[in-house]
Amino acid sequence: MLFKKDIEHKLLFRLSLLAFCVAMVVIVLGAFTRLSDAGLGCPDWPGCYGHLLWPNESHEIAKAEAAFPHAPVEADKTWPEMVHRYAAGTLGLLILTIVIFAIREAVSGQQRLQKAPLKLPLILLALVILQAAFGMWTVTLKLWPKVVTAHLLGGFCTLSLLWLLVQRLGGEQWYFREEPLRRVKKLKPLLIFALVVVIGQIFLGGWVSSNYAALACPDLPKCLGQWLPPADFKTGFNVWQDIGPNYLGGQLDNHARTAIHLAHRMGAVLVVLTLLILFIQMWRTQVGDVHDWALAMGGVVLLQITLGLNNIILALPLSIAVGHNAIGAVLLLVLITIIYRIYKAQLIPPIRVHVPYE
Repeated sequence: MLFKKDIEHKLLFRLSLLAFCVAMVVIVLGAFTRLSDAGLGCPDWPGCYGHLLWPNESHEIAKAEAAFPHAPVEADKTWPEMVHRYAAGTLGLLILTIVIFAIREAVSGQQRLQKAPLKLPLILLALVILQAAFGMWTVTLKLWPKVVTAHLLGGFCTLSLLWLLVQRLGGEQWYFREEPLRRVKKLKPLLIFALVVVIGQIFLGGWVSSNYAALACPDLPKCLGQWLPPADFKTGFNVWQDIGPNYLGGQLDNHARTAIHLAHRMGAVLVVLTLLILFIQMWRTQVGDVHDWALAMGGVVLLQITLGLNNIILALPLSIAVGHNAIGAVLLLVLITIIYRIYKAQLIPPIRVHVPYE
């Protein structure tokens, strides 16, 4: 029997929405932990100085420092690291639950209005397991920039896939008449290019953060008083850095950090130009739903530019830096939403007129 309101399917949707919200919290906590230099607040993994939480009593701190003489306890750095780990663990359990429900739907054999996707939850489970490994390597390899950046990208990927799962389970769909649909579908190549550009900029942002290059250019619009200051791009983007030293605070010289910062600035210009063109093209479709999302995208871009500029002008205040990471995630989600809905857009189904038998 076909039920219009499938209870299990609704539960899976709500679980996915909850997991998405937790993932957003994990992204923000990860940014806070990284930007407050708390990435090595706990020198071991998965515990913290051998504790399930973190040492906070005087005798616990003394015992922890005796066990880890190379890593004195800093109370303001232990708790952000462990709160982030527990939030990430909660997300992992939620994704495992989603997978179990998705498998149950797949093997139940019941007829449903909409079948739950199975591949996407399984990919998410594999990704969150990989993220756990990256979290461990972040500590054991002492903030090696490659691992820190990969961990950040993995977090954004997890968030994006969860949002995509929410969209699919929620049955989000756009319907247009033939001519508006044709105009909307023409946006596909530009949308994909915009997505690639935004992901590239997120990578550059992660590389800036993991190499402590955010303040390499403390002035605007020039960098160190020059339009083209000395910059060592070869060293700055050497992904084969040695494993071993403690990367807290960074290991690169000023010219290498300047190169990383300049690349992020140039990437920001490319993102803004690309999304401006996309905004214009979306507006030209003359379709209300597309207009709404174009305005949403434009608003997020303006907010992100404001936060980025204030990071430099105000010398990287923690709240603004964390907000810059969070709004970067929101921009990615807005773009993914637009892409998903345009790729899934269909013609308005024909109206069927019921003719009664005479």
